[in-house]
Amino acid sequence: MNGSTALPPWLPTAPCTPGRCAAHPETGRDDPAERAGAVLAAARLAAGIGAVLVGVLLAPAAGLLPAAARLALVRSWVRAVVRAFGVRVRYEGAADAVTGPLLVVANHVSWLDIPLVAAVLPGRMVAKTEVRRWPVLGTLAALGGTLFIDRDRLRALPATVRAMSGVLADGGRVVVFPEGSTWCGRARGRFRPAAFQAALDSGSAVLPVRIDYRPTGAAAYVGDDPLGASLWRVVTARRMVASIRILDPISSVQYPDRRALAAAAERAVARPTVARPTVPEPTVPEPTVLRPTAPQPTVAKDSANLSSLSVHQRVSSRPTAASSFRTPA
Repeated sequence: MNGSTALPPWLPTAPCTPGRCAAHPETGRDDPAERAGAVLAAARLAAGIGAVLVGVLLAPAAGLLPAAARLALVRSWVRAVVRAFGVRVRYEGAADAVTGPLLVVANHVSWLDIPLVAAVLPGRMVAKTEVRRWPVLGTLAALGGTLFIDRDRLRALPATVRAMSGVLADGGRVVVFPEGSTWCGRARGRFRPAAFQAALDSGSAVLPVRIDYRPTGAAAYVGDDPLGASLWRVVTARRMVASIRILDPISSVQYPDRRALAAAAERAVARPTVARPTVPEPTVPEPTVLRPTAPQPTVAKDSANLSSLSVHQRVSSRPTAASSFRTPA
């Protein structure tokens, strides 16, 4: 997705490539199951693109709504877009429990990351300036208040950080992918510290978010991967599940500088999920049936049926790939 042009040396890159990291569907088989799968994939692709276009048409009218109603509409729309592409989503953690200005930081795997995070933690996204020129999606990004960053101009970075700080200082929320590049999910990149300066300047908390996909590789949008190829992999994947895990917020007051704060958020996102132990259902003894000498009606036995605790299933880590969003340090 970056083209073949040379990138400035300060930009982060990932070793992931479409051929090595992304899962490409098999082709060439001519059987009913293969044809049926292609028909279903085409239907998903049409439904997903249609859902995106509906958002473009409704965007001007949505801008006239009160803030709360507009956010509710956006959340419903992005969920519908993801579902239309055939992706099931599992959210873990309580997004509504965290209030106040937040710098939301997440690992970056796919273009799907953006609607998935927006569905539960809507805020001002940070994206490269090239996104503004994308057909349809660029218009939506601009209407959604995206903060665009010019990756090729290192001198423009402080202005972007100041804009992020201003949003946070006003009580808003900013969403950034500080790896600066998409990775395939099996590996992750280092969190670049530049964006974390905005949290320090505004005294805002940092909210780490971990994103995983199953099957690993199908959602990855890496390297010079064309958007069309990525879309086709997503709609042809069988039972794709995205897991969004909202972690505990990190106070920026606890860390002396942006590098320490970035490292803390990176550790939180990279930390493997600890499986929740299964709690056995308590055994309730049956009540003793008394049998007096005098004839009496039989006392019916009583047993307790206690529901077992539900356990969230976790999605395996996904490879991370080279670059849909890049933030120089």
